[in-house]
Amino acid sequence: MAIGRSTEVAGVQPDYSGQEFSEQDVANGEHRKFVGGSWDTHGKTQLHYLQSRGLKPEHRLLDIGCGAFRAGRHFIDYLEPGHYFGIEANPTLIQTGYDRELSDEQRDKAPEDNFRITDRFWSKFGATKFDYALAQSVFTHISLNHIRLCLHRTAQVVKPGGHFYATFFERPDDTSLGKVFNQGGNRPFFTEKNAFWYYRGDLEWAASYAPWKMNYIGDWGHPAKQMMIEFVRMGPGEEMRWRQRRAAQIDGVPDEPSVRSSLQRLQSDLADLSRVSRSWVAEKIASSRS
Repeated sequence: MAIGRSTEVAGVQPDYSGQEFSEQDVANGEHRKFVGGSWDTHGKTQLHYLQSRGLKPEHRLLDIGCGAFRAGRHFIDYLEPGHYFGIEANPTLIQTGYDRELSDEQRDKAPEDNFRITDRFWSKFGATKFDYALAQSVFTHISLNHIRLCLHRTAQVVKPGGHFYATFFERPDDTSLGKVFNQGGNRPFFTEKNAFWYYRGDLEWAASYAPWKMNYIGDWGHPAKQMMIEFVRMGPGEEMRWRQRRAAQIDGVPDEPSVRSSLQRLQSDLADLSRVSRSWVAEKIASSRS
């Protein structure tokens, strides 16, 4: 006898940060495939998208999950020297990309000090403050608490009024929390493990822990239908009000929307209690008459 196992969807969870690439792997282009394919096109797509959102050569950009520089090589060419920065969780991937995919001229424009290997989104590069940040196909592979940490730490290095663009697989609001999406035998999407799909409200919750304003953009032409979210860094006045609201919530004083929501639930509960009470009294009266 053995305890039964319930397996909703079989499969092995990928280890993105621990994946290593041999010389033969690199020769076969495995490091390029690892970052999602479309090597010759999707990097340019990311550059063109940020240009459409106002990116200029004089701006500083933080590329979160820069990988093997599929997009980075285009950003390096476009931005002024020293203005492209990147963080990556996979040591072999970023080093291979830096050594093999960048030219000598590109490495001169983006020295190794502009990059860091981190699995906790540590993105401080001295006193550098960024105008733009990008997390392309990062939120699709990390938990909601990792997203919250990413937003918290990125807010510390983005200028007031700066922009952070992130892509995610969107879960429709009318799908149950336990649903696994596995259309057409492709990679399944889960609530709790890689690959992740999220309700829009999940990202609103994560962003509420840092001084961001969130704007949903949606379809931006990603080949795998990842949606785009924009986070705008609050200015000093907005951030002060945000911190006051956060402090009030931590101290147990809810904000106005929370009060309204609580009152609505209380009114509903009182109405239910009133109906139950009337029913109970009616039963007692009927019982006493019988």
